[in-house]
Amino acid sequence: MQDVTDLPFMRTIAHYGAPDYFFTEFFRVHAQSRPERHILRSIDENDTGRPVYAQLIGEDIGHLARTVSELLRHKIAGIDLNLGCPAPKVYKKNVGGGLLREPEKVDAILSALRSAITGQFTVKMRLGFDDTEHFDRILDSVNAHRVDLLSVHGRTVKDGYRSEVRYEFIARAVSRVRCPVLANGNITSAEKAASVLSQTGAAGVMLGRHAIRNPWIFRQCRERFANLPITPVTLADVRGYIDLLYRATQNAEFPEHAHVNKMKKYLNFVGQSVDPAGAFLHDVRRVTSESELFAACDRHLLSEPTRPFSLEPYPGVIARPNCESPSLSDGCSLETVTA
Repeated sequence: MQDVTDLPFMRTIAHYGAPDYFFTEFFRVHAQSRPERHILRSIDENDTGRPVYAQLIGEDIGHLARTVSELLRHKIAGIDLNLGCPAPKVYKKNVGGGLLREPEKVDAILSALRSAITGQFTVKMRLGFDDTEHFDRILDSVNAHRVDLLSVHGRTVKDGYRSEVRYEFIARAVSRVRCPVLANGNITSAEKAASVLSQTGAAGVMLGRHAIRNPWIFRQCRERFANLPITPVTLADVRGYIDLLYRATQNAEFPEHAHVNKMKKYLNFVGQSVDPAGAFLHDVRRVTSESELFAACDRHLLSEPTRPFSLEPYPGVIARPNCESPSLSDGCSLETVTA
């Protein structure tokens, strides 16, 4: 989730129950690139108590190896290669999910990175670019180059987020590769996570957009996996989450209107579980100031503070991310909980 999984967001998520580990936003790798300072903060200043993997996106082997060398000077759990981002502005540069069109190049990149990385090397991928023709071949490269962990999003790049997730392909990856596999794609709740693990045999699940909607989801997954009662969440709890997230992401150099617009990106997902008619979303999409934002939150979340926050998104209440941007994309940087 580019522009989302920064240090303030990680800290906020950890307050409600941290995942087993985090993946950073992706470091863009090219001839002029150096690891972005704001992403490095999510590694160097991370006080969540959880390991952090540094995520890379790029295609040039020399520059990828250079960036690995730079990142290994920081306290990272490992290096993650993004082969999954479906944003057109990303794959048109032949990075992220765009590389899935070239299995030979993927193999060469995996080989070079495995040689450059002294610790954990992980990969995130989709089923293919516009079909699954190269899926097994890339899985074989994952084996050949001793990748330590593979995350599979069960759609192609061209599917985006519109199609059904093909969990049978994740099960196929589980049976074919030697490393643990994480299942990704439309994992909306702890119950859905348990169902996907049962279907696929995966070692765990990778969560993105639905952790924005429901930061309690990692705690709830652990409870479900242990056959314990799932923590209930009320609308008053959600009001507290929004306040905490607002304060955590606030910056004196960031104008109020820009910060409010950033919050709308988060609330675009939170609103999917507030009310079935989408009235909360309708109102918060129109606010222009901090006072208007919290007035709208109070109207919808504190008028019935004990009403349950839905564990699943309400049908028909649709988040509307910009499909031309990698922001808020679960094809990018994510968090993980293992079974």
